[in-house]
Amino acid sequence: MKAASRIYTGFVMVFLFAPIAILLVFSFNDSKSLSVFSEFSLHWYRELFRDSETLGAVRNTLILALSAAVISTIMGTAAAVGIHKLKNRYLRTAMDTVTNIPMINPDIITGISLMLMFVFVGRLFGAATSLNFVTMLIAHITFCLPYVILQVLPKLQQMDKSLPEAAMDLGCTPMRAFLKVEVPEIMPGIVTGLIMAFTLSLDDFVISYFTAGNGFQTLPIRIYNMTKKTVTPKMYALATIIFFVILFLLLLSNVVDKDTAQAVRTAREKRKERKGSK
Repeated sequence: MKAASRIYTGFVMVFLFAPIAILLVFSFNDSKSLSVFSEFSLHWYRELFRDSETLGAVRNTLILALSAAVISTIMGTAAAVGIHKLKNRYLRTAMDTVTNIPMINPDIITGISLMLMFVFVGRLFGAATSLNFVTMLIAHITFCLPYVILQVLPKLQQMDKSLPEAAMDLGCTPMRAFLKVEVPEIMPGIVTGLIMAFTLSLDDFVISYFTAGNGFQTLPIRIYNMTKKTVTPKMYALATIIFFVILFLLLLSNVVDKDTAQAVRTAREKRKERKGSK
């Protein structure tokens, strides 16, 4: 049974990572061939950094992803705290359902509905153009929010409820108690939500396609436009760079989570020791 389980796991890992491995290898291929590796070369990486249009799309994507990640993390953390403090069970269930809708809803439905709303509001106020960077940012915040909330809520539920109460008994205001006591406790969830929001925004195509204006192009839209002609191997080089950036962020998230958990355990042990000494 163990051997079969290992074989099955091996097949799954190969199925998941073989395409990425092929992409990484052929990004260093000197020729355009996807079947014959001629020789190791950084030719396509040099070509990538000479392509001003692609680099502009990368810049736009990073600006959009960072903005959406930061704003959705702030809003999602605040929303998670509000949901956590709800006393009414039915109201809390309703809020959980509303939070899950953007995640369950197909991207194409979300994209079309947001596009229609932006066009309607733009014409209502007589705007010359209804779709631009701001509309894309609002759309990205919309679908990133639920993921941040779902990362922060479990950390709030795991937190000792007496900690903020003890801080306020010692003279802290509710806001100061939240910043000094609660935020450090839920920081792993906040960091994980931030990274998840960043990667989701970086990767999105469907919603971006429907809410983008003519003057703002993200990388997924740029690559889609290139597929109408041909995708050159410099896109493999770009995908390789993005893969290692995301891998670094994932490792960073795991390290932060472990370090914070260890710090929390240490603090709790010290509190127990102080109580025992008293």
